[in-house]
Amino acid sequence: MNDTETSTIPNVFIIESLDFEDESKDYFEGQLISKILNFSDIEHQYHYIRTREEFEHFVKEFTKSKFRYLHISCHGNNKQLGTTLNTIPFRDLAFILQNALDNKRLFISACSSTNDQLADEIFGTTDCYSIVGPDNDINMNDAAIFWASFYHLMFKKNSSSMKRDVLKNTISELSKIHGIPIRYYRTSENNKRGWSKEL
Repeated sequence: MNDTETSTIPNVFIIESLDFEDESKDYFEGQLISKILNFSDIEHQYHYIRTREEFEHFVKEFTKSKFRYLHISCHGNNKQLGTTLNTIPFRDLAFILQNALDNKRLFISACSSTNDQLADEIFGTTDCYSIVGPDNDINMNDAAIFWASFYHLMFKKNSSSMKRDVLKNTISELSKIHGIPIRYYRTSENNKRGWSKEL
């Protein structure tokens, strides 16, 4: 484990936001992930929000927590994420996260949001290790099962760190099993854009 990893805690900070219709259907993916982490005795925090202002507040709380993994569960598209009442374009998202992701990993569960534009904004603004999430539309039931399986397996394999090869292989295997498009971007000093797309 390197020095930058020892300055953070290998736990998950979940921020979730749904539209009103999905709230009424009880489609809380983040809550499901929280329960899975509870079963595994993995320390984490779960926060439900409805506004951009609340999102910004809990990003600050994530920074204070020193947790290493930020999981954002919400609606989105190829240009922005959405809270219940607001939208957050990728450039604004990168600005909000600029002091929050250094030496950490970002997991996004939002349709079509994990793409090159997001990578340019996040890696251009932060020292984030990696971004993982779907680059296409994904059913909420598939997303919930994927992420619950992902965290269960990753912490079972190594509770103190997510190593690059294990991360990539686990994402690839689960993506094939569940038939869903998951992308993995990581920081890269050898690429002029500052990142490489591994999956």
